[in-house]
Amino acid sequence: MHPRRRDRRGRGLRGPLTPVGLPVTRSRAEQFDEFVLDAVERLERRWAEELRDVEFAVEDVPPVTPAPGGPTGSGLGRPGPDAGGPGPIDSPEGIVALGRAFAVAGTRPARVVVYRRAIESRARGQRALGALVHDVLVEQVAELLGREPEAIDPEYGDGPNFGPDFGPDSGPDGSHGP
Repeated sequence: MHPRRRDRRGRGLRGPLTPVGLPVTRSRAEQFDEFVLDAVERLERRWAEELRDVEFAVEDVPPVTPAPGGPTGSGLGRPGPDAGGPGPIDSPEGIVALGRAFAVAGTRPARVVVYRRAIESRARGQRALGALVHDVLVEQVAELLGREPEAIDPEYGDGPNFGPDFGPDSGPDGSHGP
């Protein structure tokens, strides 16, 4: 008895349905990384000198215990889910951080970390995800620079947010239906 092969009828091995590099073939993590890169580019255009030595990173989830060196910021400082916004900050009550800013510590450069899974769980649709990534990064940069988020980016908080247009039935751009 011979094992079954994928080339049973001589038509060759099956390949990908879409060429590599098209949006269909990007993973959620890759799409998220693109949102982060876009937001960082936007911030660096305005704050190039101040952000020259800042490292930006994406991690899947926040650590269970605070990292050494301690964060200076801890998440999106807007009202929690009961007030119509995303969860605010990491706290002893167990609210999950969306991002953290770490000040310079010895030889370690300043660092901004955003947490992909925490942010994805709060955004409904791709437009809302992009806006939330931007807002979290703006807040963390504001914390590092000792400024208000609105001073870092005047468009802070102007994204699609989390309104009814970005529910589970909306498409990737927030639209409903085909």
